[in-house]
Amino acid sequence: MNILKDVLSELLSMFVADARLTTAILTTVAAAALLIAVPGVPPLAGGAVLLLGSVAVLFRSVGREAARRRLEHGPEPRPGSLAR
Repeated sequence: MNILKDVLSELLSMFVADARLTTAILTTVAAAALLIAVPGVPPLAGGAVLLLGSVAVLFRSVGREAARRRLEHGPEPRPGSLAR
């Protein structure tokens, strides 16, 4: 039982660690679900929102992490430069 508690605790901490990412994913899924529930709208439209929203969330998350690392470590030297 203790192992199950530890596993659930780790899973929860993974989702809570980045609140922006969690919120963006939940918003994307909710928008797709609401779109599918609208009468007269093909379910493929919800799938498209889910796909495009997921890709947008991924790119935004990677961009934010890259910017954070640039601020933390400074810019990378250009190839061929004499910077050490």
